[in-house]
Formats: sequence, C-alpha cells, structure tokens
Amino acid sequence: MKWILRLVVFVAVILVAVVVLVLMLPADRIARIATEQLSTATGRSVAINGDVGITFWPILGVRAGELELGNAAWSDQGPMFQAAQVAIGVDAMSLLRGEIRITNIEAESPTVRLQQLSDGRANWQFTDPSISPETQAQPEAEPSEETNTSPSITIERVDIKNATLSYDAEGSAPVSLNGVNLALDWPDRLGTAEISASLQPAASQVTINAALDGFANFIAGETQTLRVAVDTEAGTVSFDGKGSTAGSVSGTLALKTSSTDEFLLALGLPGVDLPENLGRRADLKTSLTFTPDLKLALRDLVVGLGDNKISGAADIDLTGVPQINAQLDVGDFDLKMDTSSAQSGGSTGDSAKSSNTPVAASTSGWPQTPIDASALSSFNGEIALQADSIDLGQFKIGVTQAVLRNERSRMVFNLQNVQAYGGNVSGEFVINNRAGLSVGGGLSAKNIDMQPLLNDAVELNRLTGQGTATLSFLGSGMTVDAIMKSLSGDGSVSIGRGTILGIDLDRLMRSGDMGEGTTVFDSLGATWTIASGVLTNNDLLLQLKNYQASGAGVVGLGAQTVDYTATPVALRANSGQGLSIPVRFIGPWSDVSIRPDLEAAFDAELEAKKDEIENKAKEKLTDELGITKQNGQSTEDAVKDDLQDKLLRKLFD
Repeated sequence: MKWILRLVVFVAVILVAVVVLVLMLPADRIARIATEQLSTATGRSVAINGDVGITFWPILGVRAGELELGNAAWSDQGPMFQAAQVAIGVDAMSLLRGEIRITNIEAESPTVRLQQLSDGRANWQFTDPSISPETQAQPEAEPSEETNTSPSITIERVDIKNATLSYDAEGSAPVSLNGVNLALDWPDRLGTAEISASLQPAASQVTINAALDGFANFIAGETQTLRVAVDTEAGTVSFDGKGSTAGSVSGTLALKTSSTDEFLLALGLPGVDLPENLGRRADLKTSLTFTPDLKLALRDLVVGLGDNKISGAADIDLTGVPQINAQLDVGDFDLKMDTSSAQSGGSTGDSAKSSNTPVAASTSGWPQTPIDASALSSFNGEIALQADSIDLGQFKIGVTQAVLRNERSRMVFNLQNVQAYGGNVSGEFVINNRAGLSVGGGLSAKNIDMQPLLNDAVELNRLTGQGTATLSFLGSGMTVDAIMKSLSGDGSVSIGRGTILGIDLDRLMRSGDMGEGTTVFDSLGATWTIASGVLTNNDLLLQLKNYQASGAGVVGLGAQTVDYTATPVALRANSGQGLSIPVRFIGPWSDVSIRPDLEAAFDAELEAKKDEIENKAKEKLTDELGITKQNGQSTEDAVKDDLQDKLLRKLFD
C-alpha cells in the first residue's frame, strides 16, 4: 500500500512539474527554438513576423502568424515559403528530458515558390552552411557537459493544406497550382522520410507518394535511395532508384496509361490525340539516368503502344527543344492511321480532265479530316529504325532499315534498305510542316511485283509482272484529300513478261469478243507526269508476240478516277499493215469500265484508207470526163487543162 501511495505521489509530482514547466516556458521561446531548428535544417533564414500564442490542445505548442522561409540567395522572387498562420507542436515528455521534439508543423493556405535555373540550381536544394554533409550523415554524438549548451531538436511531421504552388523553370513558362496538399512524415532524422501530396492541375485529382532513405543527407545534397509514384485516373508513372536535390537521378522508370491524352491533361499538360497503336495507350519501362545539365539516357527501353512494341536505347538533351539520338527495333509495326472519323462520300474537288475527253465523277474520296502535324516541332534529332515489317495502311512493306531525321518541323525518312512487294525500295520520304504541311520524296524500286503494289496504290489489280519504277512527288495541304489533289511530280515504269487480267486482246482482235480472259505480254514501259493531282501518260508501249499496244490518258489521283485508252495493233493482220481496236478504261477506281472504242477504231481506219479512196475517186472522175492525163500530170491539172481548152473553143466559135 505504501508503494502504491509513493507511486501516486511520484506521478502527481511529475504532472505538476510538467504543468509548471509548460506554463513557465514562454510561447515566443518555443517559436524561437522551432525557427532556429528550421533554419539549421535548411540553411535559410526563418522568421515569424506575427503574433505568437501557446496551445495546449490537441497538441502542446504555439500558433504563429506570418511565417517566412527565405529563398535561395540568387532568387529574386521573395520567400520560398510564406504562410499567414502556422501551428508548431512539441512533445511534452521530451521537454522533461531537455529535448525539443517538434511533432507537427501545420500550415493553412501557404504560398510555396519553387524556382530552377538553366544551370541546374534549384531553390529547394537546402544546405546547412555550418555543417558538412558528411557530418550530417553521422549519428549524433553523445553531448558532453561542456558542449551541450542547447537541447537536441527533431521534426517529425509537416502538414501543408490548400497551398498555392508556383514553379518557374528558366526558359519555360511559369506554372501555378492551387489547392495543393502536402505531408511529410520524418520520425527519425537520419532515417526514411515519407512524402505524400495531392493536387488538381485540371479536372481530376493527382496523387504523389514518395519515400526517401536518409532524408537528412538528401536535403544536404547527397544521393539517396528514393521511390516515387504519381497516380491519376488515366495512368501511373513510377520511379525506383537513387537521386539528389542537385537533379541527378538513376533507376527504373515505369509508365502505364489507359489513355495517354487524359493522363497528360490530368497533369496539366497539353493533350494529344494519338492513333490506337501509336500511343493512345502506353506501357513503358526503362533504365533511366538523368544529370543536372538536363541530359537523359534511356537503356533497356521497352514500350508497348497498343499492338506495337518498341525496344532500344535513346539519349535525349532536354535543353531547349529536345534533341534525340535513338536506336529502335519496332518488330512488326502497325502505322495505320484511324480513318473512322474521316469524311466520306463524294469528292467536292474538280475531276481530273484531259484535253480530249472528260473523266467520270468519283463516287468516293480521300479523307478530309484535318491532319495535325504539330508534333514535328516537338523534337529534333536522328532515330535509326529497324523493323521486321511495317503496315502503313495503304502500303505494306517487309524488313526495313531506315533513318528518321527531324529538324525544325521537317522530317525525312531515309529508306536505306526496304524489302517491299518482292523487291527492294530505296530513297526518301519527306514531311514538312514549317510553313504549312507538305509531303514529297523520291523513290526507286527494283524487281517489284506490280499487281499488289498497284492494288495498294490505286486499287487496280489487273496488271501482273515484275518491274522497276522511279517516282518523285510533292503535295501540300492539311488533309489527305487536299494533298492528293495537289500532287505534282513524274516517274517511269518498266515491266518484263506479265499479264493483263480481265481482257483477252488476242480474242478481241480476232473476233471482237470482249469476254473475260487474260492477255500475256512480253514487256511494258511508260513514263508520266503529275500536275494538280492528275497523272498524265502518253507513251505507254506494250509488246506481245502478235500484237503491240500503245496507251495514253489520265488518272485522277485526287478525284480517284481514270480515263485511259489503250490501242492494240494486230501486227500480222491486214497483209502486214496492222489492224487496231482501241480499248477505253473509264470510271471511278471502285468501278472501272472497260470497253472497245469502235468510233476511234473507225476514225483510225478511215484515216489510213483516205489516200486510197481519194485516188480511186480521181481516176473515176477522169474516166467519166474523158480526160487524158499527160505523164506526171495530176488529176487536178488534167481537169483544169481540159476545161480551159473547151472554154477557148467556145469563145472562138
């Protein structure tokens, strides 16, 4: 019973001592101790310019007005942290042991100003001018009686609510965010600190969670282990590695989005409407190294973009417009563009025309959805590309080795080795958006299977054979329709032995039968020019065993129409003089009509027989008039002389 009484008395004495200690400890003394600790931890000036009051519940501490944390010496933007009202809590039991343990620092609606210079200096890089980082990293030594002139102080938690956060990076537009919540849990000064934040740059909430080992050393500028995750409704980006306040970072970066557009918008960045397999959804993982001079190195890069997968490495300089140097392997790459929203229906542009015949109107047209080529200005650099196959939508190619170069919104695809349609293609393709969008290039193809190529290019599959072709082209406009209708350029094609499906020229020449069949030819060659989206050819020559065919006409690349006449000639018919029946191809690409041009055949035959008919008529005339021609005299002169003689006789009579 005595021990119980003694214990009660002891506890009572302790409680009285605590109350007396608390009551005797002035509020401004607690505030001064707290500001001194903050100043020691950050190396910055800390001032309380408002009133200070002591609180007992729910925490022991003080409330201070107008707290300011100084900015870096080179900054001219005012205090880095500024709050009208701050609450500082201390641990009462620690006070009994002569320690100052700050359990909580709370700030309502403060202003936080973050600033970074182009040389990598940032105002959140704190240093203690009196203590080296090495000294701060060591466990605190036991204070001696002579040196222990001030109590040991630690800070456990910082809680900032509804803050206004501004970020000003030199060379970039300032960013300002309202309604930011930030919490720091740091129970052990030399241990791990956990940081959580929530903010709303746009319509949806963004949360940030981070853990930093050796937080005191991290603040002092040392490289420490850190883990960071940024979560939005549309995606997550995370990092696991090491970093420092100087801007050095190395580790593993992961990014996964269900909608890249919504993810960027949630972060307050401009959205981007990407194709399904080119980033609309993204799944990225890479080893990352970032240096204070804004140099970024990516290794073991693996990116999933819908059905596409990219692997490789890249070096990126982020000073100014990003400069990229990369080597990528894209495997089987799908580059088809979404056309579901493209306008369809009749083309509103002028139909292609020739000087002789009109071209039938097209019943369909190219997509008229505006093309956004602004991404060409987002970077400069060179990217080496290796692919097993590439599906361009309209064209499909095989193994590809190419180099992509982009400079000031002008992108050049240098095709070094491209296997396509059974042959090889080389040349370059250019997309230029410096002063309006234009596309162009020059291509050379060897040993190409013409049927699949022509089918993909102009939806014509009647011609088979293997050939060589050259092509140069240039088009401009903000839609596919406008580009196709503005095309200009030239080209040539030479094909060895092949066939024309759907027509039997031999049967046509022998019997005039236009039934289905196949024409086998020995060679085919042609050149062409392109102007205002209309391809014109006048020198097509097709060689067969018993026939040859020439061709001339136009193909409306913009209007998707054709009006072309091929004229086959039977070389061994008509006593070796040849017999020809022109064949006309006319109509939209989707429904080309093939029919013999009998009127043109009659005109050609009439022209060939004109001299013979004229001579027979003259002979008939001289016989009827009884006129005798002298040697070398024409029928016209003989008739004239005869009439003159008769007139003179009549006059003398």
